[in-house]
Amino acid sequence: MRTAAFTRLAVALLATGLAVSACGGRQTTEPADDGDGGNAGSCEAGSGRMTIATGNSTGVYYVLGGGLAQLIGDETDISATAAETGASVQNIQQLVAGDYDIAFSLADTAADAIEGNAAFEEPQPVSALGRIYPNYTQVVVRTDSGISSVEDMAGMTISTGSPNSGTEVIANRLLEAAGLDPASDVQAQRLDLTKTVDGMKDGSIDGLVWSGGLPTAAMTDLFTSMGDEIQFIDITPLLPQLQEINPVYAEGEIPAETYGTDAAVPTVVVPNVLLVRDDLDDGTACALTTLVYENVDRLTDVHAAAADIDLELADQTDPIPLHPGAQQAIDELR
Repeated sequence: MRTAAFTRLAVALLATGLAVSACGGRQTTEPADDGDGGNAGSCEAGSGRMTIATGNSTGVYYVLGGGLAQLIGDETDISATAAETGASVQNIQQLVAGDYDIAFSLADTAADAIEGNAAFEEPQPVSALGRIYPNYTQVVVRTDSGISSVEDMAGMTISTGSPNSGTEVIANRLLEAAGLDPASDVQAQRLDLTKTVDGMKDGSIDGLVWSGGLPTAAMTDLFTSMGDEIQFIDITPLLPQLQEINPVYAEGEIPAETYGTDAAVPTVVVPNVLLVRDDLDDGTACALTTLVYENVDRLTDVHAAAADIDLELADQTDPIPLHPGAQQAIDELR
């Protein structure tokens, strides 16, 4: 069923000429006109082009970003494209710079952006179209590494995710919560997920941190290929320290059937948000938000993680402000 969904998406992308590109492009949309020279109070998308910042090509952001671009192209006068990126931190930086118009992000990274913390020297002018599905922190180690906790990663070779990604943010916070310095106490490898999985298979990497929706294709490949040679570790003992940094962190679990493990795995979950710049016109923001929450089934056909997109949770983005157009859409949908 999942294979068929991916095939449908690939065919649709080719049929419409919708490019999934590695580079962004400055927004060229025009707001819809309400008949009085503006679009105040409307919930109609403008026209032109938009680009969506996603994540690693083997991650959920990338797949859903392609599905969202398809949806926008089908239902509005906007031609949308999705781009592979390093994910959250990079996405926000380039969203603000105007290279992208919509960006997937982890809520903890987005909160840093709003507050001017961590990778962001000052508050960033971004707002949310809404809260979407959660990311699951997936910490996997080789069974021959002897690692059974984050503390045990001292001196080990650990992939902390792509540079400027949300995965790297939470990986470093996990290491610090365990009393380790990511720069000196572990041999940190700042690798994308494809290279990380290759390193786990060839033994050059002892463990990895990945933050993504369920299932992530590359993680499925890893568990299918390595089986009992790898295992999850429980990171929930570090949750209280993470919540001191940001209350968006919560406990969840990775179901056993996700990757064929013997039992469900307790872990830390983080919501995802869709971000736009504050200067996006209200009508387009309203129309895009409506598209997402009215078409969860279509997005779920693209990737199962989208099934967790819930209109009742859509406005739970604090401290990330909702774009006024998104707030209008959520209020009207309810």
